[in-house]
Amino acid sequence: MNSTFDPLVGHVLDDRYEIVAKVARGGMATVYRARDLRLSRAVAVKVMRSDLGEDDEFAAKFDREARSAAVLSHPAVVSVFDQGSSQGQPYIVMEFIDGETLRRVISREAPLPPARALEIFEQVAAALAAAHESGVVHRDIKPENVMITARGQIKVADFGLARQVGSPQMTATGVLVGTASYLPPELVTHARPDGRSDVYSAGVVLFEMLTGRKPHTGENNYQIAYRHVNVDIERPSERLEEIGHTAEHQIPDYVDTLVLACVARDPRARIADGRELLTAVRRVRHELLRTGGSDNPALAAAILPDSPTDDDTQPVHHRTADRPRPASPHEPETVIVRRGSRPPAATRPARSPVSPIPATPVPSPVPPRSQPSAGPRSQRTPVFPNLHISHDPVHRRRRWVIGVTLVLLLTVLSGVGTWWWMEGRFTSVPAMASLNEAKAREAAVANDLTVTTVDEYSETVARGLVIETDPSSGERILRGSEVTLVMSLGPERYPMPEVVGASREAAERAIVEGRMAVGEVTEVWSESRPVGEVLTASQEPGTQLKPGTSIDLTVSKGPEPIRIPDLTGDTADQAVADLKKLGFVVEVREENSATVEAGRIIKQDPKSGTGKRGDTITITKSLGPVMVTIPSVRLKSTDEAVKLLEDLDLKVEVRRSSDFPIPLNIASGTDPGEGTSVPVGSTVVLHVA
Repeated sequence: MNSTFDPLVGHVLDDRYEIVAKVARGGMATVYRARDLRLSRAVAVKVMRSDLGEDDEFAAKFDREARSAAVLSHPAVVSVFDQGSSQGQPYIVMEFIDGETLRRVISREAPLPPARALEIFEQVAAALAAAHESGVVHRDIKPENVMITARGQIKVADFGLARQVGSPQMTATGVLVGTASYLPPELVTHARPDGRSDVYSAGVVLFEMLTGRKPHTGENNYQIAYRHVNVDIERPSERLEEIGHTAEHQIPDYVDTLVLACVARDPRARIADGRELLTAVRRVRHELLRTGGSDNPALAAAILPDSPTDDDTQPVHHRTADRPRPASPHEPETVIVRRGSRPPAATRPARSPVSPIPATPVPSPVPPRSQPSAGPRSQRTPVFPNLHISHDPVHRRRRWVIGVTLVLLLTVLSGVGTWWWMEGRFTSVPAMASLNEAKAREAAVANDLTVTTVDEYSETVARGLVIETDPSSGERILRGSEVTLVMSLGPERYPMPEVVGASREAAERAIVEGRMAVGEVTEVWSESRPVGEVLTASQEPGTQLKPGTSIDLTVSKGPEPIRIPDLTGDTADQAVADLKKLGFVVEVREENSATVEAGRIIKQDPKSGTGKRGDTITITKSLGPVMVTIPSVRLKSTDEAVKLLEDLDLKVEVRRSSDFPIPLNIASGTDPGEGTSVPVGSTVVLHVA
């Protein structure tokens, strides 16, 4: 049950116990999961309902639960740590059990295989053995009070009805408290509870585990109690035959006998206490593991207690009459059965038994009207002492009839009053799950309950229908109490936001605000998107998603950096091809070079470093050196010839090549010769005479 609307959630009791969440609610108290701030541990806190805080009987029973459980120290018993009162509400601090009740296991898995049932039952028997050895009788053993932890450990809880053996109890008033389906017959008729009472209830639990059914059922609690008193419980194997499960779960004879030894109607023919029960269970488990489930008549006979002798045998009878007794308040989740009361027929409601009327009533002597008695009156003095009552036999018979009628009337009125206090003022929460709000309100009104609503999302219940109620279906509560309907809003869904094109931070914020979760984020290179921009998402925009759905994103890392190779001196054509392959745009320029061979790269810009796809790289391709043609210088003066060659950016080396004794300074030729093409800057030999 969702605890968000419980007023105690979030409060701290006595500056120590912080209430975290509501776990369960019963007729007398609500159980919460809490945190012990002083010891930093999880605990369970049972808080008495505020409307019962002024009821002394409930408060005493609440206090008794803490004291009864506190004297026990056993791994199979829920430990009690502390007790206190906060704002007038008593509370008990107990060990927090992270698990489920045996009731849920039975509902989900029963009938259980004998090995599994006995594994659970052995720990229940161990808890009862510890309780009985400490002088404590539980009085309310049932699947709801047996907890199974997440590790499979069994814990017996709720000692709300427990008593120290020999302490005063409610049976002194003629009212018995217990759960009808597990109520021992002797508590219905005449006896005080002892260890055998717990053994009976535990045997019923074992029967239910083995068969998936309760041994006795009826239209109301009185009919069930009547059957416990007057009808023997059958063997579990016989019940399995009736429901057709014998092939799946074969029950050996000694397991049948163990159940019958627990649920004998005569307490003296029953296993005596928890210690004896634990011994019997261990013998049965050992035999079951040894043989795998084969019958063992000798073991079955050994398990049965010795039959009571004739002289001390007192069978459990249904008493035909009962003396009138005052009623006592009781716990809402338990059934109250008056000793000796007959169960009602199916066609009429239950009512209290009628007190027996003496067979021969003796009329009281009444003083004459003219002579009123001055002395004190005895118990037989008539209610109206001043009336003149005739002693005529006819009148005496009429008075007898009137007396009987008055007694019957008083008995009926007493029974009605007792019924109202014990049963009539309570009602049960109807099953309202899967109803719409209008139908649920009608059902609540029919059971004298008021209604409030809260909304929750549900994956399994359609919108507008009841998911569950608080208190839950079947719980007994006072008429006029308030029931909270948890109404379904349908599946909780939220639209996927548009995140493609947004920055990573903005996308993640939109996802979280949309009640989803950021999943895996993958970064990739992108030539067209800037760093941090979302490129793709795992869900399309507008898609209706569950809260917490993981959304994966692909985010840009920007353009991929590419190393620029230095290709200076390489063949220009090959360099262009290599650069384009890397993704660059290549611009080619040409120029002459006296030092670089034509067709090779003179220079490159940029020459190194990194770039990205689409960047431009400029290379300068060599056309080779500039060529000039050597002109004709023959018969020119030396100075004229030199100037002519140097004007062509040629270097001139003058050599005299004549044997004439007087220099004539006249050019005779060049080397290379006239008309030869040479690179600019080349050296030309000028021959002069």
